[in-house]
Amino acid sequence: MHGIPTAQVIPGWRLIISDAGRFWAFRSHVFPCTAVHAGAQSAVDADTFDEVQAAVAEQEEIAKGVAS
Repeated sequence: MHGIPTAQVIPGWRLIISDAGRFWAFRSHVFPCTAVHAGAQSAVDADTFDEVQAAVAEQEEIAKGVAS
C-alpha cells in the first residue's frame, strides 16, 4: 500500500492507495442503520482521487437524505 499525499484527504474517511494504484476510502465511523438501509456504503473504491472523492460525496448524500 502507498502513502496518501497530504493534499489528498477526505475528512471522516481513511484513504488507502493499493499497490495497483487504486484508491480506497473507508469511513471512520459506520453509517447509522437507516443510512445503510438506504444504500450508503462505508467503503468505496475508484481509479483516481477525484473519483473516490465523488464516490464518498455520493455516500454522504445518501446518508444525509435519510437523516433529514
